[in-house]
Amino acid sequence: MTAQFTARDGARLAFADEGEGLPLLCLPGLTRTMADFDYLRPHLPPCRLIRMDYRGRGASDWTGAATYTVPQEAQDALALLDHLGVAKAAILGTSRGGLIGMLLAALARDRMIGLCLNDIGPEIHRPGLTRIFDYVGRNPASKTHEALAEALPRNMPGFANVPADRWLAEARLHYTATDTGLKITYDPALRDAFLAAFDGPPADLWPLYDACAGLPLALIRGANSDLLTPETAAEMQRRRPDLIFAEVPDRAHIPFLDEAESLTAIHAFLKACA
Repeated sequence: MTAQFTARDGARLAFADEGEGLPLLCLPGLTRTMADFDYLRPHLPPCRLIRMDYRGRGASDWTGAATYTVPQEAQDALALLDHLGVAKAAILGTSRGGLIGMLLAALARDRMIGLCLNDIGPEIHRPGLTRIFDYVGRNPASKTHEALAEALPRNMPGFANVPADRWLAEARLHYTATDTGLKITYDPALRDAFLAAFDGPPADLWPLYDACAGLPLALIRGANSDLLTPETAAEMQRRRPDLIFAEVPDRAHIPFLDEAESLTAIHAFLKACA
């Protein structure tokens, strides 16, 4: 069951908090919601699973493009932990969520138990960003969930051996059916915020990754990812020889997290955090 809390600026942000044990804060991708972790949820060991919708996404308030930034979302994540009375949490970050996790390692390390990154690293491959530029903030051409499910395998290069029911589940999780067609589940102004964030030379994010030193750290990479290159993953391993690493075949950006390779890495990560 989802609830809402009030951020410092008055925005109402949606979250879910269930289970007991190790707090695991799950941070979704750029345009995603807490539903990003629906496939993983049944496979987790006993833990306190905490999920949230960033501002402008899902059931959270739309607060404008200027507020849809990684630093703001990191502050919102800390505010959620404060609201729940959670002193420290392990973080599982998918794509955008992993960037937030690395920033928190640099700014609020005392609030973290460990960090698991889903197909994201300190260097973001430009072709992957370009593909995101093409769709972010736009409604799909498909008018029904079923039509979108048929189109997704063609629109998602690098994915293979994905059953049809998973594509249909993806369509239903991330798009809302209306009388005029499918609609995105987030503020279209997120497009402006995303484009602005990558206007100019890329920032050096390696210091954020290095700030994870001493924390349990895991990385899951889609073997066909166009956002996280093998070279970046290899450098992440070189800097952290103890990195828990899994590469998921037949997956691009992003693995669904219920693949056997993903689950092995996540279970090892949670054991290291316990």
